[in-house]
Amino acid sequence: MAREVLTDAQVEQEIARLQESPHVKLANRERRVRERRRMYLYHLRQLEKKGRALEEAGVTMEVLNSMCDEAAEEDF
Repeated sequence: MAREVLTDAQVEQEIARLQESPHVKLANRERRVRERRRMYLYHLRQLEKKGRALEEAGVTMEVLNSMCDEAAEEDF
């Protein structure tokens, strides 16, 4: 079975039709949401890795809080 050969004008017309399709818009939105969640996951993994390295270096929340308190006192 041979495929239909589309002219350039037909291709542009089909692209315009598909861009307006609510199904295409829905699928595109779902893809963007899924990709955003994956990026958030990768970001959290990176932060966890950095937190572990900080913990191994002896940095704790108490140390960071005291550093913030000292910096705030110096600003006044």
